[in-house]
Amino acid sequence: MQAPRFAPDRSSTGIDPKIVGLLCYLGVFVTGLLFLALEKRSTFVKFHAMQSIMLSAALLVINIVLGFIPIIGWILGGLLAPVSFILWIALMLLALQGRWFKLPIIGDFAEQQASKF
Repeated sequence: MQAPRFAPDRSSTGIDPKIVGLLCYLGVFVTGLLFLALEKRSTFVKFHAMQSIMLSAALLVINIVLGFIPIIGWILGGLLAPVSFILWIALMLLALQGRWFKLPIIGDFAEQQASKF
């Protein structure tokens, strides 16, 4: 785990940025898109919104690919569901704690893209 860079900056939504960070993951990519569109100031919120969107897209692609692979793909797809759920809960809790936890590969890309909004 990474240590937080600094305390989350104020959100333009008027809600505590830690709560908004949690909400970015709560509705999978939908709330990520919503808060990415609404947020004007907080890089913390933008990062978590973008990471939520990227993770949703990656998991969707992986599930689709595994669905086309007979037997082994179906088994791996079945194992991916609880792992994804646990990861989602962990990311919500880390955002609620105010941490800038970056997932490998996705986190760096999400940070780059979030800075463009």
